[in-house]
Amino acid sequence: MLDKAGITNWFKELQDSICTKLEKADGLGRFQEDIWQRPEGGGGRSRVMTHGNVIEKGGVNFSAVEGALPEKISQALKLGKADFYATGVSIVLHPSNPWVPIIHMNIRYFETQGESGSTWWFGGGIDLTPHYVNQEDAKYFHQQLKAVCDRHNFDHYPKYKKWADDYFYLKHRNETRGVGGIFFDRLNDGEDSKEALFIFVKDVGLAFAPIYTHYMGKYGNQPFGQPHKDWQKIRRGRYVEFNLVWDKGTKFGLDTNGRTESILMSMPPEAIWEYNHIPAKGSLEAKTVKMLEKGIDWINI
Repeated sequence: MLDKAGITNWFKELQDSICTKLEKADGLGRFQEDIWQRPEGGGGRSRVMTHGNVIEKGGVNFSAVEGALPEKISQALKLGKADFYATGVSIVLHPSNPWVPIIHMNIRYFETQGESGSTWWFGGGIDLTPHYVNQEDAKYFHQQLKAVCDRHNFDHYPKYKKWADDYFYLKHRNETRGVGGIFFDRLNDGEDSKEALFIFVKDVGLAFAPIYTHYMGKYGNQPFGQPHKDWQKIRRGRYVEFNLVWDKGTKFGLDTNGRTESILMSMPPEAIWEYNHIPAKGSLEAKTVKMLEKGIDWINI
């Protein structure tokens, strides 16, 4: 019988596996571990790499926290007064080379016990944020995610791809954060058992390392100049805007008195906000901005 202990242990094993593979692909950087406890219950293992060959700053975090669900959260989730348990793995990697994309993944499990009974669900997603959008790279990324989804349900990819397009969107900029990916939340029994849903979530998690090490190997040593670094910092600024203004995971962590250092691990080491920056017409930067829109069929573009 699948229970939270089994789910939690697998997430810890995934963190170990991904860290090992990223260190091997980087060749220089090593993750520093910070084990922490949450006063209200639970804790986690934050692992951060800085100044690697490819990864300038990256975090692979595991957490398993519990306690009374804050009223603000219970109202948003329409659950009433309850205790909660939440566990998962969250990853953000910021590369030093502007040709290597930023990547994010989060897979999680959540359950409650309260006045209105008990509930549980899985959530997660994986998305890619290139500083320079390359159609071939975006196609590869979406092909890998579609293959994972199709092993479980042919409806998953189009549904979760659209969900990602809508979620990873900077409304105040009228642009997507990157080339999207897949996003899902509150997956529970439905037509699938808890065990079947967990297998899907595991497959998403296992896809992460092969996908990102592909880009590390392809672009990690590609030459770049200062204009490329300047553009990278501008795009990193957009990433910061999304995480601090729109991201529900950031808000949940802060509202539940989560560990601030772990929550803000997703922030890049450097970013800039140049006033009213408009890329030169016909430049690679301008072409990237034109492709930051919802609904692009990257596989068949």
